[in-house]
Amino acid sequence: MDTRYLQSFVTVVESGSFAQAARRLDLTPTAVAARIKALEETLGLSLIKRAGRSVRPTEPGMRILERARALLRDARDLAALAEDDAAYGELRLGVFVSAMTSVLPPVLKRVYARYPSLSVFVMPGASVDLCHRVAAGELDAAIVVEPQFAIGKSVRWQSIMEEPLVVVAPAAMKGRDPHDLLRTQPFIRYDRSVLGGQLADRYLRDHRIVPHQRLEMDSLLGVAALVDQGLGVALLPDWSSLWSARYALTRIALPGRAPVRRVGLVWQAQGARTALAETLLEVARAIFAGDGGKPGARGD
Repeated sequence: MDTRYLQSFVTVVESGSFAQAARRLDLTPTAVAARIKALEETLGLSLIKRAGRSVRPTEPGMRILERARALLRDARDLAALAEDDAAYGELRLGVFVSAMTSVLPPVLKRVYARYPSLSVFVMPGASVDLCHRVAAGELDAAIVVEPQFAIGKSVRWQSIMEEPLVVVAPAAMKGRDPHDLLRTQPFIRYDRSVLGGQLADRYLRDHRIVPHQRLEMDSLLGVAALVDQGLGVALLPDWSSLWSARYALTRIALPGRAPVRRVGLVWQAQGARTALAETLLEVARAIFAGDGGKPGARGD
């Protein structure tokens, strides 16, 4: 069986359309459809059905989906192992979106210094989904915000860094009282569906602060850009990328002990790449060890 056909099937299911899958595979939609048809004929099964403008797997397609992913992963491992010094196969690593630019690059730089021939597949996503994928064996490890649920006995979690909540305000407001800003200025809220937004919401309620909310969004950089334009203030995790030169912002610490968002690694406790995942953890903790594990002092 040609693994390219399996890859086309998995990509179509994940993309939800032949057109999107074709873009990801650098093929024409006709070529993708031909591969799916050939796979269906080989297996004697109908794998894909159309639902309006999108497509979805049939029941037989759903039954073979995870096995198809596993076979593709095994094929990638074989290819990687054939290379010189490639002792681990392919590391499948999940990374929550905010960490793609602040955590991942310096960590991979040091990991590749140790293992120049290492093959890594990076999957961006939401922390909750990535944790579930690690538990299901679809990923070897993931850099995520600390899970607030049981992750399973087969999975481990360790913190890499801590990001206390801070008031983020336009630079001209430097030195102002943080609670006064939260009470009097327009408030740009970090989405309450994610942990950082939940921590901020709990802090406001605990201190009986009712902000004048202007909008709510799930993007730390998006919130920072709005604050930079003078549209309000925010209560956010002290994430290093907020303090780049592109934004004229000030960081104002909360009085007392601020709530903390922890970022860390979840990984399979037993598996072919467990040792490699633990090496990644060791490297990350070494990079972000100073200043309470905050990456900001290094400009990462």
